[in-house]
Amino acid sequence: MMERAMYYGKGDVFAYKTYVKPLLGVRKIPESNFSGRNNIVFGLNAKVSVGGKDFLPSFTKGDNSLIVATDSMKNFIQRHLASYQGSTIEGFLSYTAKAFLEKYPQMETVKIIGEDLPFETVSASSSAGLTESDLVFKRSLNEASKSMIEMVRTEGGTMIANHSSSIIKLQLIKVRGNSFVGFVRDEYTTLPEDSNRPLFVYLNISWKYENVIDSYGENPSLYVASEQVRDIAAFVFHETETPSIQNLIYLIGCRILERFPQLIEVMFESQNHTWDTVVDHSPDTLSKVYTEPRPPYGFQVFSVLREDLDKDKADENSLKSTPQGS
Repeated sequence: MMERAMYYGKGDVFAYKTYVKPLLGVRKIPESNFSGRNNIVFGLNAKVSVGGKDFLPSFTKGDNSLIVATDSMKNFIQRHLASYQGSTIEGFLSYTAKAFLEKYPQMETVKIIGEDLPFETVSASSSAGLTESDLVFKRSLNEASKSMIEMVRTEGGTMIANHSSSIIKLQLIKVRGNSFVGFVRDEYTTLPEDSNRPLFVYLNISWKYENVIDSYGENPSLYVASEQVRDIAAFVFHETETPSIQNLIYLIGCRILERFPQLIEVMFESQNHTWDTVVDHSPDTLSKVYTEPRPPYGFQVFSVLREDLDKDKADENSLKSTPQGS
């Protein structure tokens, strides 16, 4: 028998809290200067969906006796932010999902997605000169973190069915040192090969922990911050002679797994938005003029697994142990 899709919920639940517990004590890595979040402004846009067989009559018979209004879900999320004592979106989503299942027995599954609404510091004056204001912040329209948790009811209580942490809307341009050659050429090919092109990529990067509790930030040394993942992506992009976006995201994924052994998978959704050349000056100068590319864009979806990193290390050790000239 085919399994039925059946859930409902509320989207665009905006919630802000000031002076959330700071995130301190994250493990430092070579690719990033990130050391923590002050969490003076903590904001998110949440989307919750709930499911369970007891909701079927509301669809088939119009019986709303077990329906929790989506407006109530909005209030539930916002008010639980007030009582949340942690320091991460992942921890808040888990806290709230469990509270939903404890409050409403007709709910069998709860899935909550939370997108960070980041605010950045601005400058302020002090006796020592310019410093960062602890009162005024500006809304950031740059990349943001995004998290998801899906919790289900069990006979013994609740369990995590799925989870992920992400950074979304990351856009990186590398102006040279990128190539794209050797691809299939046939009667449909109009793209020229390019041994030194600019490369403009859009990246959504997600990661999963071996132990989901590590994502809550209760032990900050095991928490992977989206800011660190962002910095690793930029660092690897800078140091790599990039033959393709496919290879770039693989190398980024391997570096993330190398830095954070508590992760088991890194997932990518990437897009190629490399600019079209308008004016190409003489070979004696690096200066060129570009414009936005035509609307069709290429994209890639790929997961880098812990076993990929282990295999690469094994291959590298095998090459080192092979006698010269063999």
